[in-house]
Amino acid sequence: MGEEGQVISCHTVQAWEEQLAKANESKQLMVVDFTASWCGPCRLVAPILAELARKLPQVIFVKVDVDELKQVASDWAIEAMPTFMFLREGKIVDTVVGAKKEELQQTVAKHVAISTATA
Repeated sequence: MGEEGQVISCHTVQAWEEQLAKANESKQLMVVDFTASWCGPCRLVAPILAELARKLPQVIFVKVDVDELKQVASDWAIEAMPTFMFLREGKIVDTVVGAKKEELQQTVAKHVAISTATA
């Protein structure tokens, strides 16, 4: 499964937990897109996320459908779609709520810069 530079969709809680564990071990930045199939803005922002994933193979991009994984969405207290959560070693370091293209790109860039500085 070539996961270089793509958004990984988690369809089971187990898949989600595996990604989380992988991100924790590698100490990589993980960006989680909490999305829903019926959400228009989510569809609009999806290609932007895919483009970021292509450009930044060092960041783990994961997509979680809140209807498919209700438990995960409630564990992370997701109230609006899309919500982008930035995790490092299992801790939330940032959140972007809504299909805010610029804010999403800037937040990713900011955290990639931080990780490059500390690496």
